[in-house]
Amino acid sequence: MDLIRQFFQSVYNVPELIRLGGLFGMVVVVFAETGLLVGFFLPGDSLLLTAGVLVAAGEFKVDILWLNIALMLAAIAGDATGYWIGRRAGTAIYGRPDSFLFRRKHLVAAHEFYERHGGKTIVLARFMPIIRTFAPVVAGAAEMSYWRFASYNVFGGIGWVASMTLAGYFLGRSVPDIDKNLHLVVAVVIFLSLLPAVIGYLRSRFRTKGAKTPVAGPPLATPKE
Repeated sequence: MDLIRQFFQSVYNVPELIRLGGLFGMVVVVFAETGLLVGFFLPGDSLLLTAGVLVAAGEFKVDILWLNIALMLAAIAGDATGYWIGRRAGTAIYGRPDSFLFRRKHLVAAHEFYERHGGKTIVLARFMPIIRTFAPVVAGAAEMSYWRFASYNVFGGIGWVASMTLAGYFLGRSVPDIDKNLHLVVAVVIFLSLLPAVIGYLRSRFRTKGAKTPVAGPPLATPKE
């Protein structure tokens, strides 16, 4: 248990994670969070924004352009991997049992989001923790055309990475000594990134309040173009 606690403390100490892992470590984290079902707990938004701040402060010796190119490619490759995982598994993936690094409820939440927004989910989910991990899997299981998925994937991956890293970069350039208060920046980013999911959850609870709860079963993925 202590080992697990230390692991998560290291993962969520974002500035130290960047300093220790460097650009390669960031590429691995972004790919795993967007492409592997077990990566849903990784700090995507805060990692990108913090990296931008550290580059601006001169503490992370990477050119902002190359940082963006590397992380955009990782994000795009990650979603493509998630898509093919879903495509190969099909709807059977909804029957996968819960484990330490997999929660079926996250997959179902991504499916419900996909049912509401269709292909745009691949772009919108980029800015929603947990949902962005499972959205490409759901799209694959729903047999969305790969080339249509790829267009959303490229657009979403570039937009997500650029918006986060450049926001951090310009914040670091405009606010003196912001790198000394990164823990506050990370806390605000995490709060803002989780806010849409919290609002959606509360709305769902209010809509279903008083209604009879149906028997849970694997959702049927509907192809969405």
